[in-house]
Amino acid sequence: MAMDNNHIIDVDHLVKRYKKSDRNSVDDVSFYVEKGSFFSLLGPNGAGKTTIISILTSLLSITDGTVRIAGFDVEKEPHKVRQNIGVIFQNPSLDLNLTAEENIRFHAVLYNLFPFSPSYSLMPKEYKKKVDELAELVGIQKELNKPVKTFSGGMKRKLEIVRSLIHKPKVLFLDEPTTGLDPISRHNLWQYLQDIRKKEDITIFLTTHYLDEAEGSDFICIIDNGKIVNEGKPQDVKEKLIKKYIVLDAKDRESLKAEMESYKWNVEGEGPFKITIDKTGQDHIKKLHTPLTYLDIHNPTLEDAYVEIITKNKNHD
Repeated sequence: MAMDNNHIIDVDHLVKRYKKSDRNSVDDVSFYVEKGSFFSLLGPNGAGKTTIISILTSLLSITDGTVRIAGFDVEKEPHKVRQNIGVIFQNPSLDLNLTAEENIRFHAVLYNLFPFSPSYSLMPKEYKKKVDELAELVGIQKELNKPVKTFSGGMKRKLEIVRSLIHKPKVLFLDEPTTGLDPISRHNLWQYLQDIRKKEDITIFLTTHYLDEAEGSDFICIIDNGKIVNEGKPQDVKEKLIKKYIVLDAKDRESLKAEMESYKWNVEGEGPFKITIDKTGQDHIKKLHTPLTYLDIHNPTLEDAYVEIITKNKNHD
């Protein structure tokens, strides 16, 4: 794979086989991620997602192939890679006995951003300014001095965002970041993440079971059994696999069905009826004169396409 200056991540013929395994967990996978983009890696449990993200974050060695992040080889320059990435794992990795700010401070010291000081007041102005900016962005500035053990799941996630961004990473890896969060916390967290992405010019790399979270991706890669089974822009993936359709009904079903068949539409069912459409469906609806009692236009979701892809792949095994 040729290097591109606009690529922040390059994965080239990546292979990972665990000892005593009779098959590759990741089997000749290649993809790239553009700078500043929102990229999603999707797939069922056991597909290889966790292995890939573990390799990309320098936690796991490679069997074959190459991976470069921000221009650095993950195998040869793991320390450089870690300086350029932030990671939010599925399970929080915070010290519950420390305050929120202490968790951030020790992280900053660990990355050699600032010398250690025993209290927040003794830290440099630059550190305080960065912490205050990020804490305000995610809405935890009032909780900075509270112990993490008093935090809700959503608050812990917000703190992890601040901690992971304190060293100004170029890539933020999110491994199932909203697992265990209620719908409102999930929604708010994604608002914060998208704000941060724009303000900090960060690339987001997501793995998730919530397919709606990947709808806004610039590019998705679907993996199953260690191989890429589909990839592209979400809209393109959906349109290739799932057709839009209208579901409609009328009190006079016979007249409605006859009218639809006169237009040579492919009508399914005996009422409610289903019609596959290419575009918005408005042209179909405008043509109808029979009074309708029910109308629903179904636009394919990423989840529809995902299920179709994974099901087809399972049937081919």
